[in-house]
Amino acid sequence: MIVVAGEALIDLVPDGPGGDGGLPALLPRCGGGPYNTALALGRLGTPTAFCSRVSADGFGEALLGGLRVAGVDLSLVQRGPEPTTLAVAAIGADGSAGYGFYAGGTADRLFALPEALPDGTEALCLGTCSLVLEPGASAYEALLRREARRGVFTLLDPNIRPEIIGDAAAYRRRFLSWLPDVTLLKLSAEDARWLGGEVTDWLASGPAAVVVTGGEEGLSVHTREGRTYTVPARRVDVVDTIGAGDTVNAALLHRLSRLTALSPDALATLDAPTWQDTLTFAAHAAATTCSRAGAQPPFAAEVGV
Repeated sequence: MIVVAGEALIDLVPDGPGGDGGLPALLPRCGGGPYNTALALGRLGTPTAFCSRVSADGFGEALLGGLRVAGVDLSLVQRGPEPTTLAVAAIGADGSAGYGFYAGGTADRLFALPEALPDGTEALCLGTCSLVLEPGASAYEALLRREARRGVFTLLDPNIRPEIIGDAAAYRRRFLSWLPDVTLLKLSAEDARWLGGEVTDWLASGPAAVVVTGGEEGLSVHTREGRTYTVPARRVDVVDTIGAGDTVNAALLHRLSRLTALSPDALATLDAPTWQDTLTFAAHAAATTCSRAGAQPPFAAEVGV
């Protein structure tokens, strides 16, 4: 089983151009980086559990309903009376998305460290707002460290949201402190520029591999052994990019699980054709997500699973 830990929230996505007064109608869509990753894994057919704290309000019920339909295990979900976090999306001409967050006093910020993950957990995936917003961020960080030291494969996707990072320098230091407990680091080229580091330095700090997504430039993996493999992006008519990076997380974990490669030693043995096939699969899955509005990752049949 793969456990995905982090926030579930509601994206408010513009429905076309603005009307009277220049303001577009906003459509609610289930979202949040970890939520999207769990949903995508479930749709691909990978046994998955979601670990989070979700509001008992109507939005929270809708979020959990989407995961249930995808077959995601909800036994690790905590509930609370606080409202659901809202993320207001602004879609650029190229389909890229920016966000404004309404996260004060919301349910997911009060996440508490669970006593244990299910038996048979082979990987843990974390990232996005959940590792920024306190007090929950410290609990998610503790989960990362505990499970890594138990030998669980860990994937970290920082998915940087500068709008909610109060102290950039402090966040960058904290990010570096996570790397010894990370098996696979996945981030966008934009994230890498914001963090200001070098892939070689990150690899030296702990991860067995680093995957970098570059949008139209495709995907690359850099390994601790000094190898780099790149595949092109799949061309589609982009509606928006919401959830594309989260879909990459799910596709990587899904394919690595099928390859029984969810360990540092196993990653080190993957050859060029295997990495290229894995990255190509992730690019295909992400492109499918980009071809429709909101975070709607593909089902297994859509990507040839």
